[in-house]
Amino acid sequence: MLEKKTEIPKHIAIIMDGNGRWAKEKNKPRVFGHKAGAEALRKVVTHSKKIGVKYLTVYAFSTENWKRSKEEVEALMLLFKAYISSERKDLLKNKIRFVVSGRKEGVSESLLKAIDSLEEATSKDYEMTLNIAFNYGGRSEIVDAFNKAMATGEKVTEENFSKFLYNQFPDPELLIRTSGEFRISNFLLWQIAYSEIYVTDVYWPDFSEKDLDKAIENFNKRERRFGGRLNAE
Repeated sequence: MLEKKTEIPKHIAIIMDGNGRWAKEKNKPRVFGHKAGAEALRKVVTHSKKIGVKYLTVYAFSTENWKRSKEEVEALMLLFKAYISSERKDLLKNKIRFVVSGRKEGVSESLLKAIDSLEEATSKDYEMTLNIAFNYGGRSEIVDAFNKAMATGEKVTEENFSKFLYNQFPDPELLIRTSGEFRISNFLLWQIAYSEIYVTDVYWPDFSEKDLDKAIENFNKRERRFGGRLNAE
């Protein structure tokens, strides 16, 4: 349990990694790991809302994931659609806004409609935002944002560039990656310039509320300098 004085990051981003390896160690198909990962997400979303996180961004499906087997991609699409349906009631009850960041190309019309429906339903009375990075790539987002800015004729600066991104949320203070991998994997490349990074060996399906608390406790021990020096003379 977190101490009362613990600073809770306003925005936490998570690279949910390790579903496949978790399943393999249990001699199960990869889709079994993805289903377990969806259960882990449910717990983390609920706990994040409880402790006061305002924005939670999770990496669910990257633009590179289309390279996986047709069977796995189809299973992931069906799983995401099922997640949208099963979580609708709880998201509304708990006042959690549902948002998806990413490209629409390649995504079925039925899934896009399900996404739009839940985004609309949760868009008004909310206290936390769950942002799902789906069919998402950090480089793609930057390219799309640049093209959007060029279409407006507006000069691009560091100060105004963020408004052309898929969604205008505060930059994440904390980036968590599960499964022990030390890679960014094309995730939120613009937004994590000064995020604190926390890596755990825990596979995503096993990532619990206690693991999230541990990451936040570690975050509270960091000295955030934003490129400067503390107590500089």
